Amino acid sequence: MRRLFPYPLLSVSLLVMWLLLNQSLGLGHILLGALIGIATAWVTASLDPPKPHVYRYGSILRLLGRVVLDVFVSNIQVTRVLLTGRSRQTNRFIEIPLELTDRVGLAVLACIVTATPGSAWLNYDSARNVVLIHVLDLTDEDQWINTVKTRYEALLLEIFQ
Repeated sequence: MRRLFPYPLLSVSLLVMWLLLNQSLGLGHILLGALIGIATAWVTASLDPPKPHVYRYGSILRLLGRVVLDVFVSNIQVTRVLLTGRSRQTNRFIEIPLELTDRVGLAVLACIVTATPGSAWLNYDSARNVVLIHVLDLTDEDQWINTVKTRYEALLLEIFQ
């Protein structure tokens, strides 16, 4: 059964997303969404991604809460910057040294930084363990580095290392 459905949660999630995006529960949409979900799971399984080792499940909920709150607040701040036109003077690139080395943890951190409006993960230097991030409205570089390290990296270290 695992061979037919290597990632059942992924398949079901893609089916639900397909149905929500098409706003239809017709048999054709259900079959096509299921086919897309199963095919995507097979392709993902052929990539043989590493299984993450989660050490503290409670920290996942704390991280999720922080990310949701930060994305909400960042949406408001980016809207304010765009409406006032202030971003021309304060957008910059910053390098943040990391302690996190787990590949899955780094991928999650990249998703968090990129999903937060006003910031984008641009490059990761594995030799120096440093990430390059672009920030739209950077007023204090040290505060931004501290935010990434204490709000996200610390919890990711608890979860994955």
